[in-house]
Amino acid sequence: MWEEFKKFALKGNVMDLAVGVIIGAAFGKIVTSLVNDIIMPIIGLLMGGVDLSSLQYPLGDASLNYGVFLQTIIDFFIVAFSIFLFIKAFNKLKRKEAKEEKPEPPAPSKEELLLTEIRDLLKQQKNG
Repeated sequence: MWEEFKKFALKGNVMDLAVGVIIGAAFGKIVTSLVNDIIMPIIGLLMGGVDLSSLQYPLGDASLNYGVFLQTIIDFFIVAFSIFLFIKAFNKLKRKEAKEEKPEPPAPSKEELLLTEIRDLLKQQKNG
């Protein structure tokens, strides 16, 4: 079982996935900071100096923090849009590589050449 786990854990795809998760987590922190520290203060300023993160609706002893929820939604859309742009650029590069690496069709085998000759001879006999 240990050997099977090592084979699984050390596969290239698993390592790529792990690196992607780590980079994604770091990217998420950057986007969260961008939303909380730059975008939301600007939006709050445009709304007359309102701090959106402090917006809440009291419910007895509890409160609905809908300002924080709005920040999280904006955070999500920025992450989703960034990933969309990244995937779009990645796919464009892959298509470009695919066009450049278009392999030429393989040369016909001896059997195919022989069958082509036979076909051509039969056509000549039929027409002639």
